[in-house]
Parts: sequence; structure tokens; C-alpha cells
Amino acid sequence: MAEAPKVCTDVSFGQALRFWLRLGFISFGGPAGQIALMHEELVVRRRWISERRFLHALNYCMLLPGPEAQQLATYLGWLMHRTWGGVVAGVLFVLPSLFILIALSWVYLRFGQVPAVVALVVQAAWRLGSRTLRHPLLAGIAALSFALIAGPGLGFPWIVLGAALAGMAGARWVPGVFVGPSPASAQQAAAQASAEQPTVAGQAVNSAWIDDGTPTPPHARFSRARLVRVVLVCLALGGAAAAGLALAMGPQSAYLAMARFFTQAALVTFGGAYAVLPYVVQGAVEQHGWLSTAQMMDGLALGETTPGPLIMVVAFVGFLGGWQQALLGPDALAAAGVLGAGVATFFTFLPSFLFILAGGPLVEATRGRLGFTAPLTAISAAVVGVIASLGLFFAVHTVWPRGFGQAIDLPALVLALAATAALLRWKLSPVRVLAACALAGWVLKGL
Repeated sequence: MAEAPKVCTDVSFGQALRFWLRLGFISFGGPAGQIALMHEELVVRRRWISERRFLHALNYCMLLPGPEAQQLATYLGWLMHRTWGGVVAGVLFVLPSLFILIALSWVYLRFGQVPAVVALVVQAAWRLGSRTLRHPLLAGIAALSFALIAGPGLGFPWIVLGAALAGMAGARWVPGVFVGPSPASAQQAAAQASAEQPTVAGQAVNSAWIDDGTPTPPHARFSRARLVRVVLVCLALGGAAAAGLALAMGPQSAYLAMARFFTQAALVTFGGAYAVLPYVVQGAVEQHGWLSTAQMMDGLALGETTPGPLIMVVAFVGFLGGWQQALLGPDALAAAGVLGAGVATFFTFLPSFLFILAGGPLVEATRGRLGFTAPLTAISAAVVGVIASLGLFFAVHTVWPRGFGQAIDLPALVLALAATAALLRWKLSPVRVLAACALAGWVLKGL
């Protein structure tokens, strides 16, 4: 006799709190690994939410700028336990990595450039491109964005705007090209959902606390009043934080510039964490000078080896910006770095909470009909080119450390190529590849 499917009847806020705290410490593996971990824990093991409800939330988060894994945690926490559930889930998803990155920044010792970073960015471009560039026209958009950002250095927001306009035009003239699919993993899971749904006597079992047929909870139903309230609260929080920085540090403070910069980054970075990196390099490295290119690469390596979303590299950027520019004076370097990391993190993630808490009820109301739009498909194609340009940027600074056309750093080139092969051909873990390259670089440096 087959074992009856496990049924989850109730989940307390305390249970969820403990789960989100644990998740924040073990969420390694980038967004794909983090989403897979949430799926395993929430859908398969604990049965807090059904497969289709999980995928519906994931599809919405994939549409948004910003870190989709953190936004998914926020959405699921909100769906289960109202606004505070979403806030707790989203905050605990990033808080451990913030503390860890602050500590790593404190003891940060520069061992030179890490060639594996080049391979990580190449892998990101390959992964996104294989999913997005399904038509020569989309490949053309990617190539054009690569040329515009790598050549004249056109700003990332302008590339996003141009891609969106191209998508709107394409939807009218060649709509078949711009019909974006759901993520591959979501498609496969959705195809299996009905086949694998537990049944008894031919009838589907309500085996999850929030199942396919569970009515939308009252707090998740759309309300104009609630929408206005959430938007006003988020704007008030951001405005109060910015006003506090302006009053304490002055209107020309670098911390206020960080607040503006990371808010803009959060609003335009479609395509995941690697899409934010070209924007950060343009602004934080080239425009504001908060850190160097080599330090940016080291920060990316640190971000890959800590739990939480990769976009938490912004905490490293803020820390180094506050410390190296002595924004609180020469006797308070550590405090300046911690404040910089806090400002970068707060203003990067505040828009994500707004997107989820304000948009969640609209998404629940459209369950079963949510899809990708043409502008977002075009933006995803453009992001492939932007990420590829970042790989080129890092490769040039790694292989020609004294400037393009000067002597080639042959060991760095060999390590970068080996790391690329390890990631793309043998599918090794980024953490292992980074550790191997760091060890090889340390050995070579000692010779």
C-alpha cells in the first residue's frame, strides 16, 4: 500500500522565522542554487507551498530588476505571513551575508587579481545567452548593447531604455520573436507538476499548506488603499534615510551619492546580479572612484564565496568607498566602511521590497496568466551583451595588468582559460574554482 502524501496543515510565524534565518546562512550557489534550495525545502520537503504557486511567484520575480532569489523569498514570506512575513524573509535572506562581507572587508588582503572572476562573468553571459538569444534579432540586440557599452561607454540605463523601445516595436512588427519563455527550469517543473501531483482514488490531494486550489489569503487580495499605503511607506523609508544622511553629512556627502547610485542600480538591473556589475563598474569605479577595478574583481570573488545573493557585492563596494575615502575622518575608517556597506545594502534592496509588497496582490490576481512581455525579452537580450562587455573589461585588466598592449600576464591568462573550461565544460562549483585559482595565484606569486 502506497504511503499517503504528507499534508502540511499549518505553519506558524515562528517556524517560518527559523527557516528564513537558517536559509540566510546556507544559501550558497548563486540565484539558481538558492531557488533550487527554496524549492526543495518549501515545496518538496516541508510542503508549505505547492509547485505551481511557487513557479507563479518565481515567474514574477524573474521579470523584475534586482535579485530574483531574495525577491522570491520575500514574496513567499509575504504570501504565508502577510507583510511582516515578507519583510522578515527578505531581510534574513541578506543579513547574514551583509555581516560576513563586512567582516571579510575588514580583513581584506589583496592577493592581486583573481583570474577566475573573468570565467565567472563569461559563464554568466553564456548561461543567460543560451536561454535568451533564441532568434538572430535578439542576438543582434545583444551585440549592439555590447558594442555601445564596450565602445563609447553608453550608460546602462540608456541601453535598458533602448532595448525596451526595441521590444515594444518588435511586439508590433515581429511579435513571434519577442514572446519570451518562462525560465527553463520553471517550464520543466510546470510540465511535471500535474503528472507528479499526489492523488488518492484519482483525486488531487491538497498536500501543501498553500496549494494550487487554496483561495488567495485576504491580505494577498488587491486593494488600492493597500497599494497606496505600501508605496508611501517605502518612499517614506527611503526619503527619511536620504534626508538623515543629508542632514548629518551635508547635501554633497558621498553617502548621499551612494544612496542615489544604488537606488538607480536596483531599478535598472534586469537580468540578475551580473547585470548590476557593469553599472557598478561604470559608477563606483570610473565615476566616483570608490574602489579600483582590481578591488571590484576581488569583491566579486568574495561575493561568490559567501551566502546570500551575489548582488551583496554592493556591501563590499560601499565598505571600501567609506573606508578608502575616509568619509568619517581618518580616525573612524572602520565606522565609515560599515556605514557605507549599510547605505549600499539598504538602498539596493528597498526597491525589491516595494516591488513584492506592492505588486504581489496584482500577481496573485493574475495567477495562471502571467507571462514575459516583449520589452523585457529585449532587455534580457541586451543584458547578455552588457555582461559580455564586463567579461571583456575584466579580461583586459587581468591579462594586461599594466595596460592593453603591454606585457601579457601569461599565468593569469592560463588560469582564466582553465577556470572558464572548469565552469562551462565540467560544470564545477564557482566556489571550488575560485579557491583553486586563488591557491594557484598565491603559489605563483611566491615563486
